[in-house]
Formats: sequence, structure tokens, C-alpha cells
Amino acid sequence: MATNRQSLKDLQERLARRLAAAKSEAATAASWLAFEAGGHRYLVPLVQSGEIFPWTTVQSVPYTKPWYVGVASLRGGLHGVVDWVRFVGQDAVPGIAGPERITSESRLVSLHGALGVNAVLWIDRLLGLRNPSMFSAMAPRPQDAPPCIARCLIDSQGQTWQELDLQALSSDPEFLAVAA
Repeated sequence: MATNRQSLKDLQERLARRLAAAKSEAATAASWLAFEAGGHRYLVPLVQSGEIFPWTTVQSVPYTKPWYVGVASLRGGLHGVVDWVRFVGQDAVPGIAGPERITSESRLVSLHGALGVNAVLWIDRLLGLRNPSMFSAMAPRPQDAPPCIARCLIDSQGQTWQELDLQALSSDPEFLAVAA
């Protein structure tokens, strides 16, 4: 009976250590997908993002806004492809526009299915995952930023990152109205 009590006590102690470790890991776990587009750095909450796809063939759609690249078949579903750089009104690298911007690092990042919009953002390159401990301060939000830019953060190297709120983006009338 004493060995059963000791085993139960050992089990409880191990569980307590694992729960404490899980809590500390959750605090340092990645919160954002980081990417670059048009020379600017962005953070997308992981809970709002979907899959990441390599660049694929995009079928253009006539009579749409310049930032709406077209549609792509991804995993058997049609998704609208949005050129993120053009949507936010930023100039890409001068002299390089449209198809010339496509590189081996170009990616399509989908919005989470729960947001109810079959769309992907065309980005220039992924920069990995980020967590809150990597940022030291907040920066002022650019005045000309679209409403989906939630805030700006500054990392330990002094670089500014803009956090996107994909839920706000998915309900933005400008984003939903692709017709020219």
C-alpha cells in the first residue's frame, strides 16, 4: 500500500511539473507568422491564418481592381489571389511590378477557413514564426494604413512590424469588392 501511495505521489509530482512546463511553453510559443511584402515586415496571427502555398498558376480575372491578381486552384478549391503590396498601396521595388516580382520565395498565405473568405495573400517571402517576447516596444500606426493593420511593434533589432488583423480584413468592404 505504501508503494502505491508513493507511485501516486510521484505521478502527481510529474504531472505538476509537466503542467508548469506547458504553461511556460505557451507563454513563449509562436503567436504570429512573419512575412515580408514590398520591403515591409508583417505579422499575421496564427489563429487567423490558414495554409501557406508556393506560388502557382493564377488565372487573371477581367474587370477587377489592380490588386486582385486572379484566382488559383489550391487543394481543389478556388481562391482569390490578392497582391498584398498593391492592396495596401505600397510600391514594390521600383521598376519591378506584377509578374516580375514573382520569385522562388513568393508565397500565397490563405486566410483561415473560419473567416469565410476563399482568399490568399501574395507575399514576397516568409520570415518564420514570431512570439511576443521578440518585441520590445510599440510604434505608432501609420496614418495611411488600412483598417486591418492592428498595431505596429518594434523588435530587438529596431525593425518595425505591422500586425494584420485578418478578421478585420475579411470584413473590409474594400477587400470584398474586387470589381473595378
